[in-house]
Amino acid sequence: MAIDIYRTHTMVAAMQLMPPRPTFLRDRYFRTSDRDIFASKDVLVEYMDEKQRKMAPAVIPLKGGIPVQREGYRTDRITPPYIAPERPLSVDELDQKQFGETLFSRKKPSEREAAILAGDLRDLNELIDAREEWMASKTLFENGYKMKQYADKYGEGEYEEFEIRFYDGERNPAVYIPAKPWDTEGSGFLDDVFAMAQLLKKRGLRAADLLMGAETAAVLLKNEFLLKLLDNRSLQLAHVDPKDMPNGATSLGRVNVMGIWIEFIFYLEEIVDEDGESRPLVPEGEVCLTAPEMGRTLYGAITQLEKDEHFHTYMAKRVPQVTSDIHGSTRTLTQKSRPLTVPNYKNSAIKAKVLF
Repeated sequence: MAIDIYRTHTMVAAMQLMPPRPTFLRDRYFRTSDRDIFASKDVLVEYMDEKQRKMAPAVIPLKGGIPVQREGYRTDRITPPYIAPERPLSVDELDQKQFGETLFSRKKPSEREAAILAGDLRDLNELIDAREEWMASKTLFENGYKMKQYADKYGEGEYEEFEIRFYDGERNPAVYIPAKPWDTEGSGFLDDVFAMAQLLKKRGLRAADLLMGAETAAVLLKNEFLLKLLDNRSLQLAHVDPKDMPNGATSLGRVNVMGIWIEFIFYLEEIVDEDGESRPLVPEGEVCLTAPEMGRTLYGAITQLEKDEHFHTYMAKRVPQVTSDIHGSTRTLTQKSRPLTVPNYKNSAIKAKVLF
């Protein structure tokens, strides 16, 4: 029995076998569970209010108990941005030798078709991975994000803006301002890290990871105070063991910041934006203090009309679709997704500009 390689379920199964590109920020801080994939195009965004360490009331004996309030949370119904890169396939492309084939390959166009489909699925999947990694970065460093949703050509022409903020008011409250840049003498960068950790701890949130780019990592590794600290092994003030982490990040080691163990992580991945400019996912000269699984990635359902002339709805992270133009002898593969990265608690990642 022949397998229809263009059947949606077949393509979804094939995508699950493909190795992912580096997506450290999304995978470490915004993991997805089954309950985060919705049956409608809208998703429910729920995040808890800031935690406070309240005490239980003392009660006069024989008077019963005193009511206490439950922790508050906020729920919003939001339609995630619609991400849909596509790639056409023409007869001319099927007739051409593909990458890796010998110069005088005898492959027929029909034999190349499955290989080209697999490559296109992988490429479109990586494009969406990159968009989700960008969303994760913006959630960590900006406490929200704004993107342009284009009508025709990416980066040009008519567009609508999609914007989401995880705070009230005009200014992002999850920002710490150091007294001095970290590349100046007597900057006291550990005092800054401790102050940022306290901002999280006072709200019952965990501080575990300090994210930085290459510039900040280079400055810290030249800091004389930090180097002396690392030599003082008997006090267990630091554990330095530079090692690669999953998905393209590198850990410089863990530092005991006044009783709080913080892992210093630098991440060098870049993204090409709609203007064609390559930009780092960790902004230059900035750091972010947070903890693993501080948020999650939600996905809205995709509904599409298929060749059986019926609408089908899929609860999935990615949904491919193939459409055909008989007169133009082309097939177009579209990869669809409705992702939304959100924090679990308000202001659960603190950023700071440390190199001016």
